[in-house]
Amino acid sequence: MATELALLAVLAVLWGASYTFIKIGVETIPPVTFIAARTLIAGGILFAVIRWRGLAMPRDAASWRRFAFQACLNSVVPFTLIAAAERSVDAGLATILNATSPIFTFLLTALITRHEPVTLRKLLGVGAGIAGICLIIGTEALGGLGHQLWAQLAIVAATICYAGAAIFGRGFKGLDPMLPAAGSMLCGAVMLVPLSLVVDQPWTLAPSTASILALLGLSIFSTALAFVIYFRLIHTLGSVGTTSQAYLRVPIGVGIGALFLGESLGSTAWLGMAFVVAGVAAMTIPVRKPVLAR
Repeated sequence: MATELALLAVLAVLWGASYTFIKIGVETIPPVTFIAARTLIAGGILFAVIRWRGLAMPRDAASWRRFAFQACLNSVVPFTLIAAAERSVDAGLATILNATSPIFTFLLTALITRHEPVTLRKLLGVGAGIAGICLIIGTEALGGLGHQLWAQLAIVAATICYAGAAIFGRGFKGLDPMLPAAGSMLCGAVMLVPLSLVVDQPWTLAPSTASILALLGLSIFSTALAFVIYFRLIHTLGSVGTTSQAYLRVPIGVGIGALFLGESLGSTAWLGMAFVVAGVAAMTIPVRKPVLAR
């Protein structure tokens, strides 16, 4: 268990840094092209490591259909939504909104799969998390920041996709964690690269050095390495347990955004973050069972 908890902390750091990588990257690289390159680079790295380890990708169509569906839930749709949103939303705020994935994972499991128990503490956690979202988004909407409102809603939609991916990812239990990670990334690249060629014509772009370095850091560390850890934890800790890294990811992501981008949160955003962190923690930190005296 100690190893799994350590990996959970590493995953929180890798994904906490991803929002700053994205913010820097989309400054000079359009979102579709940025995410197409992210999935292509990460998928290529994972595939090379798989071959080096002597493993083989599945050859049956059913497995690749599952990889493609996982790609839609875990990369193609949410990655693109977040990248587009971060053109107007700060990396720290994106971190907070995206940290609600355990809340939506719990709601989906309670309504659909029902493979994890519903408890009063989890219900209270859901309420606190939703209150945090409303504090952040509602205040921005009342402030007249319509374009940011839609960007924030896009991040929430991406979070719901991640919740679905965490549940669907349990179906890969019989595979080495690197296989669905690589398969979903490669499928994502197959979907996004043609779209990038048509929409952005990437050969006409002139990305900055900072954006290119951010793309490489995001692809290698926050995607390729992170997804291997993610699929391992899905099998060992479960879908809700794995998404519990979200409450660690919040202060990490906000701190990195403040350190490298000079971002700061308003008072209402801080209050919303407190509600989100409290809600996620209430749902995911295990309850200690009392030891009965003999």
